Amino acid sequence: MTLGRREAVAAGAGMVLALAAGPAAARTEDAVGSSPRRPRTLFIAGDSTAAQKYADAAPETGWGMALPFFLHRETTVSNHAVNGRSTKSFLDEGRLDPITAALRPGDVLLVQFGHNDSKSTDPARYAAPWGAYQDNLRVFVEAARSRGALPVIATSVERRRFDAAGTAQRSLGDYPAAARAVAAASGTPLLDIEALSLELWQRLGPEATKTYFNWTATEQDNTHFNPPGAIEVARLVARELLRTRVLAPRETRRLDDDIPTDRITWPPAVPSAS
Repeated sequence: MTLGRREAVAAGAGMVLALAAGPAAARTEDAVGSSPRRPRTLFIAGDSTAAQKYADAAPETGWGMALPFFLHRETTVSNHAVNGRSTKSFLDEGRLDPITAALRPGDVLLVQFGHNDSKSTDPARYAAPWGAYQDNLRVFVEAARSRGALPVIATSVERRRFDAAGTAQRSLGDYPAAARAVAAASGTPLLDIEALSLELWQRLGPEATKTYFNWTATEQDNTHFNPPGAIEVARLVARELLRTRVLAPRETRRLDDDIPTDRITWPPAVPSAS
């Protein structure tokens, strides 16, 4: 039987306190180990910015589609991110259950939500940053730990938003700070993709960033990526996985290489079960 969100938090509270007592880096190093018994799987739970896209959505590309380019072939990516989901709707729809069932000791569960949690007019998705959103993130953390896997929290990737002076603007409210707080309190590795992507957009500037987002002849999308943008955000994620010692150097590759955008492909149809 699958525990409800609140029950899972309560059941894992003692574990969180015990894990939080020691340095996160040491725990991550232990998870990496010197010789993994088997190839690891990195599971992604998230929203449309990370999700697999299909031919009808091209050239829109989730960064999860590009992450395997930066990981060793023995590290498999299992991308469960879904368009439009928040922590609340993802859990309410039971989408964590198959991930939990598939997790094995040493696997990684990478969690990135926030864009849709902020939709305060949508009760199916809204999760207050300092309340339900944090509670929900803890459910993901405890689900991973209950299976001997390593949870990782990522702050949401920033949108393309600039002021009149060309300064990249934050758009995610308190959600990145709330995610950082959960990671710190629970001893969970944090990938601060919000801060890193904001820096990247600032370096590129208002015009160059258009070539990273899903700007087409008919659409000006400042949230979702095209192949170049997905590749660069995936590069940020991979570098953070290495920096935080979630992954060992041997598990990453080509972090500084140009990745041809024609390596991105879109399957022909959305699976009926999604």
